[in-house]
Amino acid sequence: MGSRFGASQPVYRDASTAPREGAAERDSRREDADPLDSIRKQTIDQVLSELGSSREGLASEEAGSRQQTAGKNLIESAKKRSPLLAFLSNFTHLMAVLLWVAGSIAFLAGMPELGVAVWLVNIINGVFSFWQEHRASQATEALKKMLPAYATVIRDGQEQKILAEDLVPGDVMLLAEGDKISADARVIQSSDLQVNQSTLNGESTPSRKTADAVLEEGLSAAEIPNLVFAGTSVSEGNGRAVVFRIGMATEFGKIASLTQNMEAAESPLTRELNRLTKQVTVFAMCMGIAFFLLSMLVVKEPFASSFIFALGMVVAFIPEGLLPTVTLSLAMAVQRMSTRNALVKKLDSVEALGSTSVICTDKTGTLTQNEMTVNHLWTATREYEISGVGYEPQGTIEAEGRSWRAVDDADLELLLEGGLLCGNARLAAPETEGGRWEVYGDPTEACLIVSAAKGGIDRAELEKRMPRIKELPFESRRKRMTTVHALEHPVDGARRLAFVKGAPNEVVRLSTKVRRNGKTVELDEATRTRIMAANDTYAADGLRVLAVAYRPLDGIDADADIPASLSDYDPDTIERNLTFVGLEVMMDPPRPEVAAAVAECRRAGIRIVMITGDYGLTAASIARRLKIVEGDDVSVISGFELAHMDDEELKRRLAGQVVFARMAPEQKLRVVTALQEMGEIVAVTGDGVNDAPALKKADIGVAMGITGTDVAKEAADMILTDDNFASIVAAIEEGRAVYSNIRKFLLYILNSNAPEAVPSAVYLLSGGAVPLPLTTMQILTIDLGTDMLPALGLGTEPPEDAIMDQPPRDPHERLLNRHVLVKAFLWYGLMASIAAMAGYLVVNLLNGWVPGMPLFGVGDDTDPVYIQATTMTLAGIVFAQIGQVMNCRTERTSVLKIGLFSNRRILVGIVFEVALIVFLTMFPPLQAVFHTAPLGWQDYAFLCCIPPVVFVIEEARKAWLRRRARR
Repeated sequence: MGSRFGASQPVYRDASTAPREGAAERDSRREDADPLDSIRKQTIDQVLSELGSSREGLASEEAGSRQQTAGKNLIESAKKRSPLLAFLSNFTHLMAVLLWVAGSIAFLAGMPELGVAVWLVNIINGVFSFWQEHRASQATEALKKMLPAYATVIRDGQEQKILAEDLVPGDVMLLAEGDKISADARVIQSSDLQVNQSTLNGESTPSRKTADAVLEEGLSAAEIPNLVFAGTSVSEGNGRAVVFRIGMATEFGKIASLTQNMEAAESPLTRELNRLTKQVTVFAMCMGIAFFLLSMLVVKEPFASSFIFALGMVVAFIPEGLLPTVTLSLAMAVQRMSTRNALVKKLDSVEALGSTSVICTDKTGTLTQNEMTVNHLWTATREYEISGVGYEPQGTIEAEGRSWRAVDDADLELLLEGGLLCGNARLAAPETEGGRWEVYGDPTEACLIVSAAKGGIDRAELEKRMPRIKELPFESRRKRMTTVHALEHPVDGARRLAFVKGAPNEVVRLSTKVRRNGKTVELDEATRTRIMAANDTYAADGLRVLAVAYRPLDGIDADADIPASLSDYDPDTIERNLTFVGLEVMMDPPRPEVAAAVAECRRAGIRIVMITGDYGLTAASIARRLKIVEGDDVSVISGFELAHMDDEELKRRLAGQVVFARMAPEQKLRVVTALQEMGEIVAVTGDGVNDAPALKKADIGVAMGITGTDVAKEAADMILTDDNFASIVAAIEEGRAVYSNIRKFLLYILNSNAPEAVPSAVYLLSGGAVPLPLTTMQILTIDLGTDMLPALGLGTEPPEDAIMDQPPRDPHERLLNRHVLVKAFLWYGLMASIAAMAGYLVVNLLNGWVPGMPLFGVGDDTDPVYIQATTMTLAGIVFAQIGQVMNCRTERTSVLKIGLFSNRRILVGIVFEVALIVFLTMFPPLQAVFHTAPLGWQDYAFLCCIPPVVFVIEEARKAWLRRRARR
């Protein structure tokens, strides 16, 4: 093609991939010329010449030749992992491998039933995990669906409809309202052309496009007014644009490349479970070796018996129930979160939420309602406040301690009428009760309709009285719009009136008069200063301000130089000598529940970083309103500033209070990457295509369910069905509960390991003088039988009341840490060990044993008293675990406060384990397998004392901890 706009495809790098580029490399790269700079600064003729095109487009033969060089206008797909490999990966991670080995050991030890049970646990979890992955991200496919199938172009001098994939650089596209744009192009003709660029900048307000050259510096791609981009759509007007980039070279293709090549971050839970697996493996193997050596050297057992005994201990110390407990805990959290407007796509994402230390949130639609609302009106006479938010016309106009209607004040009436008439937006009432009002057109104009309705103005009646007969469309150069109306009743003696709406400084500059108390007076310098001071005050608060003025076009007050013919009306003749009426002040209001959610995040030690496509002043204003940032030490960083900032400076600024504005997609990704490199666990919210790379890179990506694009939803880990920031905070609470519940499970499982190991240690250290109080099969009965259901019940505990009063979990904190080990083995385990050995001795005592005599069963494992004693040891551990499962439900809170019987799954588990003990001791075939015997009423009386004693002791410890914390 010979064109520098289409000859080469730019290379976009994923900032997260290794090797990472250094600051010097990045600075050097940023100094390269922006590929958009040249084309936006050139005139139309220069651009067409550069691209080898013309206003009549390309010849078909030339287009075909260019396609051979440039290729198809397509979004390419990254090569995907085969479904078979994806399926097998769920059975080859560390915990799965450990369970395969544990099952094999069980077979070697002559316990095939145990081996089958362990393997089934693995298979069920693997299939469930694969199903979750199968429903996960298909971001690139969603990107493709957003591109239109056809485009209208000029070829061979004729208008033609072609496949969008056949567009080439140099094609001249025709753009009309409702069209989706298929490639990056430079506007060469514009008639009130407005483009919805929310896919690129996340902002729903349409961007006006011009064909003029743009020389202004410091603009992001989406801000350049003479360029249109693939994946966006025409919301109003029409125009023509010449294509300069296609396919993966477009801004849209750049996002696709970032998204599909982005490796999803490994969740904190996955990392921690892998680490835990290694710890458990080492611990179980060490225990197995220790017991093997003690059995061989101290008790003098044969090698085969010692080996089988050691293998049994290895399996006993492996938490076979960990995977199902984690899965159930996550699944229950997902279920609870769905009732709180959060849908989770990947189970382990739930825990990642609980670890979140930073939330990178967009503004529009998440923190705010995405519904522009007029909240103040200003005239030369008074200032008004308007209640009610959104597009529903419910609210009142208040000033001087009373409510006002339009008919109460002529200046107010004219201001509302002018704002309503000088616009093209339409509002549609919801079709169902409780539905959303729909906006057709510019949201800014829509909120002016609502403000007029709150003042009691009927639009249909007003348009009948003052029909529009001429429009001078908004232009970015003029920064204003004008409509001409025929009047049923004269205003200032005129039956033809022009309403002007636009930027306050422009409207005031063109005004020579002002409305005050229903009369037209000269606009003096003092009033002009008052108007601009009011405008500056509103703007400093991040509010958007529009001025309304009018001009009589006939009658006694009309200027003599106004043309008589409508066809001769133009901005130069109409938009001067205006009469200023007032200001309409608007904002996208914060959601009412967000402030409380932000405060809860602060209490929970979670930072919030706003990253928006909106302007810095507006973003900072909203951030201050919601107390996301406070004080004067706040940095507002624009996309242009970030582009010239190295990584070290970015991290330094991120350590303080910061708001990011006018961000491009790759810049949002860069901020997320920098935070992760700083050791933060990052959650990212988003709704547009521009958010997809950051959503995928984040530890937890959160997409909006109502306003979110399919691309954002596919790239995210979680979807908010109400688009509400407060729902993220609720989800974080559930995520913290998941991690807490997994730790509760570990505490419960490990505390049974101590009473399982103590009887074996007593037997080995006594050199066999104390008969083995607990057999290997009885140990496995506890691990895979009685412990399993209560442990699973712990995985469903709801969040504790104070869980959001704690800081985020330290990423370096281990799931299995010293606190858990000490509590499990030296506190809970000690109590259970005492109960177990006490049960063993009680049977001996009840059968006539006195200290100094050999215990029953020494040298004879068929002794009925010995068998009953081992049964009592097993039952003692199980009944101790009944008390311990209640103790494990809370860290410090009294279980009585949350309800002793509030967790039905735990109660079912307790009933099951008691029934299992009774069944194993009463059913003769199982007695032989598990080395058990029936227990008497005295035995059960002793056992029933164990749970309350264990429970009361722990409740006393928790009460002491609470008192100490209060002091």
